[in-house]
Amino acid sequence: GAGETASDEARSFFELKESGFRSTLDLNLLGTVLPSQIIGKAVRDSGGGTILNIASMTALNPLTKVVAYSAAKSGVASLTKWLAVHLSKSNIRVNALAPGFFLTEQLRFLHIDSDTGEYTPRAKTILAHTPLGRYGMPDDLLGATVWLLSDSASFVTGSIVTIDGGFSVATI
Repeated sequence: GAGETASDEARSFFELKESGFRSTLDLNLLGTVLPSQIIGKAVRDSGGGTILNIASMTALNPLTKVVAYSAAKSGVASLTKWLAVHLSKSNIRVNALAPGFFLTEQLRFLHIDSDTGEYTPRAKTILAHTPLGRYGMPDDLLGATVWLLSDSASFVTGSIVTIDGGFSVATI
């Protein structure tokens, strides 16, 4: 980030706490594996259907400040592709959404200064590198979700659909 040197970035990696890293992996990766097992079994037993996971655009383009999250979401993307093959003979399609920056409560806390209500410097950088120039809103996920769950996507499995306003394809 701004004002940080390469040694600051390296130090932040070498000082990562294992417990925090594991917690992020458990929440995001294991938190996808376990429901996929439970729901996948029910879907298989009912004759087939769809599993839709939530990855992240950080699965494709890791962000500098969230190494554990990026690693976990990369795992979700890989799991999605693996499950797509593994469950195909059970008539189960498996895909994932890869949202970019959505103005959730957590992101609001990190990207909006609580005193001024203005965007933080990091938020301004992210928005400047998002071709559509805004954060995603929950409704922005609806079209892809409905499509992937519908028969219109009956030949789509193992896909990771990025919904990030172009952030992952913008060049700096």
